[in-house]
Amino acid sequence: MSRWTWRVAVAAGLALAAGQAPAADGPLLGIVSIAATEANNVRYIAGASAAAKEEGWTVSVIDAAGSADQANAAIQNFAERGAGAIIDMVFPWSSIGAGLAAAKAANIPVVTWGGGLGGAVAATNGSGAPIAEPVIEKLAADLGGKGAVLALTYRTGEVCRNREVLFDQILAKHPEISITKNEVRIPGYFEDGAQYANAWLASHPAGEGNLAIWGCWDDPAIGAIGSLRQQGRDDVKVYGVNGNAQAIENIKNGHMTATAWEDSYTEGYRMVKMLKEIKAAGAGWTPKAAEVPAVLITTDTVADFLKAHPDALGK
Repeated sequence: MSRWTWRVAVAAGLALAAGQAPAADGPLLGIVSIAATEANNVRYIAGASAAAKEEGWTVSVIDAAGSADQANAAIQNFAERGAGAIIDMVFPWSSIGAGLAAAKAANIPVVTWGGGLGGAVAATNGSGAPIAEPVIEKLAADLGGKGAVLALTYRTGEVCRNREVLFDQILAKHPEISITKNEVRIPGYFEDGAQYANAWLASHPAGEGNLAIWGCWDDPAIGAIGSLRQQGRDDVKVYGVNGNAQAIENIKNGHMTATAWEDSYTEGYRMVKMLKEIKAAGAGWTPKAAEVPAVLITTDTVADFLKAHPDALGK
C-alpha cells in the first residue's frame, strides 16, 4: 500500500469513526488536519462534524501529520473528488498555495482553523495569538520580570508561529528574563517536550531563580511535566495553550500553572455553519475572521471553570 493510499484509508476510517454517512448521502466536506488525534484537533473535528450532520454534509478527514506537502496533496485530492468545501486545520495559507489554487480552480471555498486569512481563504478562526495572550501575560507577571523560560515552539503551523511572535513581543518588555527555544515535531511533541526539558533543567538547577516552561500548545508542556515529575522539580512553573483535558487535569493536580481554554468544538461548529453563507455569496463574499474568545484557566480558577464547563475533561 502506497503512503498516499494509506493516508486516504486513514481518512476514510476517521470519517466513519466520526459517524458520518457514506459520500453518496450528501456533499463532501473535506477536512485536512495537522494532527487529527491531537486533543484540540479532535474537538474541532467533532464540532465540525456535528454541524455537518445538521447541514447534510458528508465529512472526510485526512491527517496530514504535520506535513505541508501532505496538506497540499490532501486539498488537491478533495478538489479532484468534487468537495463542496474544504477546511484547513492550522497549516498557514502561505504553505498550502498549491492546494488553494486547485480548490479555487474548482470553485471550492476553503476556510482555515488557525491558518489565517490570505490567498483564496474565505474565513478563519482559532487564530493563535489572541488565544495565547492571557497565558503569556500571566507567565511574564508570575516571573516578576526576572528568570529563565524554556519555550517549546512549532513553526510549521500558523497558530504556533503567531503565538511565538506574540511571546517574543511580550517577553521583549522583560529583558532580564532569559529565553531558550526548542522546536518540537509533529508527531513526537510529547517526547520532544520531555527531552528538551531534561536538557534545560540540567543547566537550570533548583534554587537558581524564577523558572518557567511554556508550550505553544499544551502537549509539549505536558511532555515537559513528565520530566519535572521524574526529577522531583516543583520549582518550575508550566504554561500551555488550548486547554485540553490533560492540561486541565494537570492544573487541578498542581503540576501546571495555567492554560487558555480554546473552545475548539464551537469553532468547528460555527465554521461549518458559516459555509452555507459563504457558498451562497459566491464571488461576493468578503473574507473574515470569526474568533471565539479563550478562557484563562489557573490553579485559582480551575474549580470554577469546571463547574461552568463540566465537559471540558471529556468525562
